[in-house]
Amino acid sequence: MLVLNNNIKLTLMNKLNFVIGFCLLSVCVIAQTKSSIVFQAEIANRNSDAVTILDPKNGNEIVKIIVDKAGIFKNSFAVTEGLYMFFDGKEYTQMFLKNGYDLRMKMDAKQFDESIVYTGTGAEENNFLAQSALQDKSYDYDALLGMNEEDFSKNLLTKKAANLVTLDKKKLDENFVLLQKKNIENSVVGLNQYYLELLKTKKLNGSLSPSFEYDNYKGGKTKLEDFRGKYVYIDVWATWCAPCRAEIPFLKKLEEKYHQKNIVFVSLSIDQVKDIEKWKTLIKDKELGGVQVLADNDWNSQFVKDYNISGIPRFILVDPNGKIVKADAPRPSSPTIEAEFDAILK
Repeated sequence: MLVLNNNIKLTLMNKLNFVIGFCLLSVCVIAQTKSSIVFQAEIANRNSDAVTILDPKNGNEIVKIIVDKAGIFKNSFAVTEGLYMFFDGKEYTQMFLKNGYDLRMKMDAKQFDESIVYTGTGAEENNFLAQSALQDKSYDYDALLGMNEEDFSKNLLTKKAANLVTLDKKKLDENFVLLQKKNIENSVVGLNQYYLELLKTKKLNGSLSPSFEYDNYKGGKTKLEDFRGKYVYIDVWATWCAPCRAEIPFLKKLEEKYHQKNIVFVSLSIDQVKDIEKWKTLIKDKELGGVQVLADNDWNSQFVKDYNISGIPRFILVDPNGKIVKADAPRPSSPTIEAEFDAILK
């Protein structure tokens, strides 16, 4: 934002010209505002000195804003009306942006989702998104996905209806409402598909596990049968997967706690073979333990297909006889995982 300071003494004619010029400048500024958005963020305990706004449809960076001397992120830029992702380091939140907005964000990065508040033009839509994210975060999806088919369908429709009622109660931008209704519908479809995949996966429980024979980080080949007589907790992951990497500290704690128990921890990467050095470097830098293996054909590896794995991280628990205890086991960060281990590793 450019601020002009003039200390010139003007004659009557110059004053008139100044007024005319100022009016023209005002029209110009208004026109610019209508074709762009002014965005400002004040972030306590920020994660980075630069924030970015990305287009979720293609991952392209729309704008990168560097913090100023006052500790404020501020910029003006043009957008195509729609939903975007705002990143402060690894933390992110969804935003609705359109040209003409003068939007201000305030938050504490230590309580990222909980502290976000918007003011200015466009605040209502974005505060709605922030509150919706909090509600979604507290929703018990595990309980929903653990229901039988009849209860799942009924509760999914109840959830959809409640979301639509909440949306219709607000006086929000018409296009924003249309986008949100589309997202609600897509969410229902996605949850239903995921539930059907879970049912298919659960049918694997109790059967003999598919096997693998993959390259080991320490050299040679490793196959599932090498661990007969022990429980095997398999982590299907990749170096590029942020949620996978977020599980690493929890996985390390599990390995440490159950180190002398009858269980082996296997991390099975589905990184592409061309990225083998990235895989090796991360294992070394993060000092990853357990057994580290690399699948032979990333997502198309037979083991991945046999387990119907369409998303990662995915955890699998196999018993000492090679039978599947859980084809979709709890994550290391799950509050139930230690109780489940304690029950079988007496």
